[in-house]
Amino acid sequence: MTRLIHVLSDRVANQIAAGEVVERPASVVKELVENALDARATRVEIDLERGGKKSIRVSDNGLGMEREDSLLCFDRHATSKIDAVEDLRGIRTFGFRGEALPSIAAVSRLVLETRGENGEVGTRVRISGGTITAVEDTARQRGTTASIGSLFFNAPARSKFLKAVSAETRAVSDAVVSLALVHPGVSFRLTSDARVLLDLSTVTDLAQRVAELWGVEAARTLVPVDLDVGGVRLRGLIQRPDAARNGLRRLHLFVNGRPFRDREITRAADRGYRTTIPSGVRPWLFLYLTVPGEDVDVNVHPSKAEVRFKEFEAVQEFIERAVHEALRGEESAATFDTELTPPVFTVREPSAKPSTSQADSPQMAFFVQGPPTTGDEAENEVVGAEAAPAVPEISNRTKLWQIHDMYVLAETRDGLMIIDQHAAHERVLFERIMTRFEQGGETGQRLLFPLTIQLTPSEYEHVQDMAGILARVGFEVEGFGGSTVIVNAVPNPHPHFDAQRCFREMVEELTNGSELVRSAKNQHERIAMSFACKGAIKAGQRLRREEMEELVEGLFATELPFHDVHGRPTTVRLGRAELERKFGR
Repeated sequence: MTRLIHVLSDRVANQIAAGEVVERPASVVKELVENALDARATRVEIDLERGGKKSIRVSDNGLGMEREDSLLCFDRHATSKIDAVEDLRGIRTFGFRGEALPSIAAVSRLVLETRGENGEVGTRVRISGGTITAVEDTARQRGTTASIGSLFFNAPARSKFLKAVSAETRAVSDAVVSLALVHPGVSFRLTSDARVLLDLSTVTDLAQRVAELWGVEAARTLVPVDLDVGGVRLRGLIQRPDAARNGLRRLHLFVNGRPFRDREITRAADRGYRTTIPSGVRPWLFLYLTVPGEDVDVNVHPSKAEVRFKEFEAVQEFIERAVHEALRGEESAATFDTELTPPVFTVREPSAKPSTSQADSPQMAFFVQGPPTTGDEAENEVVGAEAAPAVPEISNRTKLWQIHDMYVLAETRDGLMIIDQHAAHERVLFERIMTRFEQGGETGQRLLFPLTIQLTPSEYEHVQDMAGILARVGFEVEGFGGSTVIVNAVPNPHPHFDAQRCFREMVEELTNGSELVRSAKNQHERIAMSFACKGAIKAGQRLRREEMEELVEGLFATELPFHDVHGRPTTVRLGRAELERKFGR
């Protein structure tokens, strides 16, 4: 009888497996750079020709390997990272599957040169299509260099799916940037066809790395995130709401030092910005999540770009909360200062004599600045940062000035704060209404002469549907026939309040929709946003000193005092240092 089932040859099996690990030149670079970082390299150099299609060369000054290991590393599932199933919980290294090098070697012509710390000479291994063709001595310093030529030369179907040189080069650059962000203590150099694309020095904090990549001005728009609850911690940098824009965003997520992608996690972070940015704006996010090893599974896919969380919904809620709380501080407020110091996140340098043990492998070279550590602490232990105060220290809240009947000036300990009276009152009213919703609603002030308001048929139908929620805001409304309503009671948020105008504008906005109300997560928030916008103190209204004091007190009693519900700033800071700089002091 003829057998239908047979065992694939090693060559075919290796090419199939390589398809999961090696998708394009960027995959090769990612795997090789991760190996270098696991080997505790402090410098990594990547050279490309034609976007990696022709050749890729990755060189590092890491631990290197002795001859026996340099041959064994090309056997599938040969690794120095784990020994037992239990090691899959709490993996502290990038690699652990033992698939990268054999997969790359199976679809390329590869030359590996390496030397360990104790080796007298280095080893050069030549491989073509997964077959070792030569092993020889070579003179070199400690570290490893992998040179890959003719990627997919024996898999032409795969080669046809590669994109243009520029696209492949960009993908490599993105992969290197992601790893550079998680290891600011390592220098990186990327060249493509002899042109330098990245030349990143060894720095001591994340903001400096961001400044190297995208400029100091961009780094100055970032504010720190730091929340630690029950063994789960989120640290990183997020963009100030006033600096966030539409279009391209810088988005980098890490868990336990490992880059990963997840749309739901990104959405959770974006939800933390609710009511602080306009709809469609995409702030930059650099988020570093630390969770117990048993609560995250990184062994999902050979590319290791996906992870699974044991309590995924709880992680999303935690990230949303962390971002939201970071936006409560004065650091998230808009500013006139042109020479802000970027937030500092300090790292300690890798040890001079790296160890090969898993316990000493760098999980993540990223630490929040804080008090000095003792010698007994682990090298990569995170030091907690002191939380920034949410409320600015206003020198004298009875010493306020109104200018142009639009802005309130307040002296602070460090300079001057300019408050937009309308935007500030929007925030106050929004949070007050949302709080009152939770408490059962707000009672309106009954009118001696009720308002009679003519609406369109669609507006009238909308008011009838919303009557219950409107009543909880303070508008007591009843039908009067046709499309006319009677308003018997109205809220009284301030002495300048025009109830009829506010009601008409709210009904029109809620019926026809607007970017503001469409961004609301539910009907209650929609009503609160609209009322806050239409009912707040207007620009051009003169305020008495007592009204200014009440406005300032109310603003800084809110959760997010520096942002109105449209995503505009309520305040703009002008630091004393900037004033002195302008006046040449």
